[in-house]
Amino acid sequence: MQHRYIRVWDAPLRLFHWLLAATVSAAIVTGWLGGTLMLWHGRLGLLVLGLLLFRLLWGFVGSSYARWGCILRAPLSIPAYLRGQWRQAGHNPIGALSVLAMLGLLSFQVGSGLLANDDIAFQGPLYRVVDAESSAWLTALHRQAKWLLLGLIGLHLLAILLYRLKGKALVPAMITGQSLQEYPEQRAAQGGSWGAALLAALLAGALVWGVQWAEQALEPEAPAATSKAADW
Repeated sequence: MQHRYIRVWDAPLRLFHWLLAATVSAAIVTGWLGGTLMLWHGRLGLLVLGLLLFRLLWGFVGSSYARWGCILRAPLSIPAYLRGQWRQAGHNPIGALSVLAMLGLLSFQVGSGLLANDDIAFQGPLYRVVDAESSAWLTALHRQAKWLLLGLIGLHLLAILLYRLKGKALVPAMITGQSLQEYPEQRAAQGGSWGAALLAALLAGALVWGVQWAEQALEPEAPAATSKAADW
Protein backbone atom coordinates (compact mmCIF):
# COMPACT_ATOMS: atom_id res chain seq x y z
CA MET A 1 0.00 0.00 0.00
CA GLN A 2 1.41 3.37 -1.02
CA HIS A 3 1.40 6.03 1.68
CA ARG A 4 0.12 9.48 0.85
CA TYR A 5 1.56 12.60 2.42
CA ILE A 6 -0.24 15.91 2.69
CA ARG A 7 0.89 19.45 3.46
CA VAL A 8 0.18 20.29 7.10
CA TRP A 9 2.68 22.95 8.21
CA ASP A 10 3.48 25.93 5.99
CA ALA A 11 7.07 27.12 5.55
CA PRO A 12 6.75 30.40 7.53
CA LEU A 13 5.32 28.48 10.50
CA ARG A 14 8.16 25.96 10.36
CA LEU A 15 10.72 28.76 10.19
CA PHE A 16 9.05 30.42 13.18
CA HIS A 17 9.12 27.14 15.12
CA TRP A 18 12.85 26.54 14.72
CA LEU A 19 13.80 30.18 15.27
CA LEU A 20 11.73 30.24 18.46
CA ALA A 21 13.31 27.01 19.70
CA ALA A 22 16.84 28.33 19.07
CA THR A 23 16.14 31.79 20.52
CA VAL A 24 14.42 30.52 23.67
CA SER A 25 17.26 28.03 24.24
CA ALA A 26 19.83 30.81 23.93
CA ALA A 27 17.79 33.09 26.21
CA ILE A 28 17.62 30.37 28.88
CA VAL A 29 21.39 29.82 28.75
CA THR A 30 22.29 33.52 28.86
CA GLY A 31 19.81 34.19 31.66
CA TRP A 32 21.14 31.26 33.65
CA LEU A 33 24.79 32.28 33.30
CA GLY A 34 23.99 35.96 33.95
CA GLY A 35 26.74 38.54 34.27
CA THR A 36 27.68 40.28 31.05
CA LEU A 37 25.49 37.82 29.12
CA MET A 38 22.41 39.55 30.51
CA LEU A 39 22.80 42.11 27.73
CA TRP A 40 22.30 39.29 25.23
CA HIS A 41 19.52 37.84 27.36
CA GLY A 42 17.62 41.10 26.90
CA ARG A 43 18.28 41.19 23.16
CA LEU A 44 17.12 37.60 22.78
CA GLY A 45 14.01 38.48 24.77
CA LEU A 46 13.18 41.18 22.23
CA LEU A 47 13.67 38.63 19.44
CA VAL A 48 11.28 36.24 21.21
CA LEU A 49 8.82 39.13 21.48
CA GLY A 50 9.03 39.67 17.73
CA LEU A 51 8.54 35.97 17.04
CA LEU A 52 5.51 35.79 19.35
CA LEU A 53 3.96 38.82 17.69
CA PHE A 54 4.53 37.18 14.31
CA ARG A 55 2.86 33.99 15.56
CA LEU A 56 -0.09 35.97 16.88
CA LEU A 57 -0.61 37.53 13.45
CA TRP A 58 0.07 34.27 11.65
CA GLY A 59 -2.79 32.72 13.55
CA PHE A 60 -5.10 34.95 11.46
CA VAL A 61 -3.40 34.89 8.03
CA GLY A 62 -1.44 31.62 8.05
CA SER A 63 -2.39 28.25 6.62
CA SER A 64 -5.29 26.12 7.83
CA TYR A 65 -3.74 24.31 10.81
CA ALA A 66 -1.75 27.34 11.98
CA ARG A 67 -4.88 29.45 12.49
CA TRP A 68 -6.31 30.20 15.90
CA GLY A 69 -9.72 28.95 14.88
CA CYS A 70 -8.30 25.47 14.34
CA ILE A 71 -6.09 25.51 17.44
CA LEU A 72 -8.78 26.83 19.78
CA ARG A 73 -11.38 24.36 18.50
CA ALA A 74 -9.13 21.32 18.90
CA PRO A 75 -9.36 21.02 22.74
CA LEU A 76 -13.14 20.74 22.42
CA SER A 77 -12.51 17.32 20.86
CA ILE A 78 -10.59 15.91 23.84
CA PRO A 79 -13.37 13.35 24.66
CA ALA A 80 -13.33 12.06 21.08
CA TYR A 81 -9.52 12.03 21.12
CA LEU A 82 -9.42 9.95 24.30
CA ARG A 83 -11.87 7.48 22.73
CA GLY A 84 -9.60 7.18 19.70
CA GLN A 85 -12.14 8.88 17.44
CA TRP A 86 -10.17 12.04 16.58
CA ARG A 87 -9.07 11.88 12.95
CA GLN A 88 -8.13 15.43 11.95
CA ALA A 89 -4.79 16.69 10.71
CA GLY A 90 -2.76 19.34 12.49
CA HIS A 91 -2.42 19.62 16.27
CA ASN A 92 -4.39 17.01 18.16
CA PRO A 93 -6.44 18.31 21.15
CA ILE A 94 -3.64 17.70 23.68
CA GLY A 95 -1.06 19.17 21.31
CA ALA A 96 -3.18 22.29 20.84
CA LEU A 97 -3.32 22.78 24.62
CA SER A 98 0.44 22.36 24.73
CA VAL A 99 0.89 25.03 22.05
CA LEU A 100 -1.37 27.46 23.91
CA ALA A 101 0.42 26.79 27.20
CA MET A 102 3.87 27.29 25.67
CA LEU A 103 2.96 30.48 23.82
CA GLY A 104 1.14 31.82 26.89
CA LEU A 105 4.06 31.15 29.23
CA LEU A 106 6.57 32.63 26.77
CA SER A 107 4.36 35.70 26.47
CA PHE A 108 4.39 36.07 30.25
CA GLN A 109 8.16 35.67 30.36
CA VAL A 110 8.65 38.31 27.68
CA GLY A 111 6.14 40.69 29.25
CA SER A 112 7.61 40.37 32.73
CA GLY A 113 11.12 40.65 31.29
CA LEU A 114 10.25 43.96 29.65
CA LEU A 115 9.30 45.31 33.10
CA ALA A 116 12.01 43.56 35.11
CA ASN A 117 14.84 45.27 36.96
CA ASP A 118 17.26 43.45 39.27
CA ASP A 119 19.30 46.57 40.16
CA ILE A 120 22.45 44.63 39.25
CA ALA A 121 22.87 43.39 35.70
CA PHE A 122 19.56 43.88 33.93
CA GLN A 123 16.88 46.44 33.30
CA GLY A 124 13.95 45.69 31.02
CA PRO A 125 13.28 48.35 28.37
CA LEU A 126 9.92 49.24 29.95
CA TYR A 127 10.78 48.88 33.63
CA ARG A 128 10.06 52.57 34.20
CA VAL A 129 6.42 52.01 33.27
CA VAL A 130 5.77 50.48 36.69
CA ASP A 131 6.95 51.40 40.18
CA ALA A 132 10.04 49.82 41.75
CA GLU A 133 8.02 47.42 43.91
CA SER A 134 6.01 46.09 40.96
CA SER A 135 9.17 45.73 38.86
CA ALA A 136 10.87 43.75 41.64
CA TRP A 137 7.78 41.50 41.98
CA LEU A 138 7.70 40.82 38.22
CA THR A 139 11.44 40.14 38.24
CA ALA A 140 10.94 37.47 40.90
CA LEU A 141 8.06 35.90 38.95
CA HIS A 142 10.16 35.96 35.78
CA ARG A 143 12.90 33.99 37.54
CA GLN A 144 10.51 31.45 39.05
CA ALA A 145 8.53 30.93 35.84
CA LYS A 146 11.64 29.62 34.11
CA TRP A 147 11.07 26.33 35.95
CA LEU A 148 7.59 26.06 34.43
CA LEU A 149 9.08 26.82 31.03
CA LEU A 150 11.73 24.11 31.44
CA GLY A 151 9.00 21.71 32.53
CA LEU A 152 6.90 22.45 29.44
CA ILE A 153 9.93 22.03 27.19
CA GLY A 154 10.66 18.71 28.87
CA LEU A 155 7.07 17.52 28.35
CA HIS A 156 7.25 18.64 24.72
CA LEU A 157 10.41 16.61 24.12
CA LEU A 158 8.96 13.62 25.97
CA ALA A 159 5.83 13.71 23.80
CA ILE A 160 7.99 13.74 20.66
CA LEU A 161 9.87 10.68 21.96
CA LEU A 162 6.68 8.80 22.87
CA TYR A 163 5.15 9.46 19.45
CA ARG A 164 8.38 8.28 17.85
CA LEU A 165 8.23 5.03 19.82
CA LYS A 166 4.65 4.59 18.59
CA GLY A 167 5.88 4.92 15.02
CA LYS A 168 4.82 8.52 14.36
CA ALA A 169 7.69 10.92 13.72
CA LEU A 170 6.75 14.54 14.48
CA VAL A 171 10.10 16.21 13.82
CA PRO A 172 10.30 15.41 10.08
CA ALA A 173 6.85 16.94 9.59
CA MET A 174 8.08 20.19 11.13
CA ILE A 175 11.04 20.12 8.74
CA THR A 176 9.33 19.19 5.47
CA GLY A 177 5.79 20.38 6.27
CA GLN A 178 4.44 17.04 5.05
CA SER A 179 2.62 14.51 7.22
CA LEU A 180 1.23 11.06 6.54
CA GLN A 181 -2.46 11.08 5.68
CA GLU A 182 -3.75 8.49 8.11
CA TYR A 183 -7.47 8.94 7.43
CA PRO A 184 -9.47 10.02 4.36
CA GLU A 185 -10.99 12.89 6.37
CA GLN A 186 -7.61 14.59 6.67
CA ARG A 187 -7.10 17.45 4.22
CA ALA A 188 -4.01 19.34 3.13
CA ALA A 189 -3.48 22.80 4.60
CA GLN A 190 -4.44 25.77 2.47
CA GLY A 191 -2.98 29.28 2.46
CA GLY A 192 0.04 30.67 4.26
CA SER A 193 1.79 32.65 1.52
CA TRP A 194 5.21 34.27 1.84
CA GLY A 195 3.62 37.62 1.07
CA ALA A 196 1.40 37.35 4.14
CA ALA A 197 4.41 36.17 6.16
CA LEU A 198 6.44 39.19 5.09
CA LEU A 199 3.65 41.55 6.10
CA ALA A 200 3.26 39.83 9.48
CA ALA A 201 7.03 39.96 10.04
CA LEU A 202 7.15 43.68 9.20
CA LEU A 203 4.30 44.44 11.61
CA ALA A 204 5.93 42.39 14.35
CA GLY A 205 9.25 44.14 13.73
CA ALA A 206 7.56 47.53 13.90
CA LEU A 207 6.04 46.68 17.28
CA VAL A 208 9.42 45.57 18.64
CA TRP A 209 10.92 48.81 17.34
CA GLY A 210 8.15 50.63 19.19
CA VAL A 211 9.23 48.96 22.44
CA GLN A 212 12.82 50.08 21.86
CA TRP A 213 11.64 53.61 21.03
CA ALA A 214 9.60 53.66 24.23
CA GLU A 215 12.71 52.68 26.20
CA GLN A 216 14.51 55.75 24.90
CA ALA A 217 11.46 57.95 25.45
CA LEU A 218 11.23 56.82 29.07
CA GLU A 219 14.85 57.71 29.80
CA PRO A 220 14.94 60.63 32.24
CA GLU A 221 16.34 63.80 30.80
CA ALA A 222 19.91 64.53 31.75
CA PRO A 223 20.25 67.56 34.03
CA ALA A 224 21.27 70.69 32.21
CA ALA A 225 24.98 71.37 32.49
CA THR A 226 25.81 74.34 34.71
CA SER A 227 27.49 77.02 32.67
CA LYS A 228 30.71 78.62 33.84
CA ALA A 229 28.96 81.97 33.90
CA ALA A 230 26.61 80.68 36.55
CA ASP A 231 29.57 79.89 38.78
CA TRP A 232 30.72 83.51 38.87
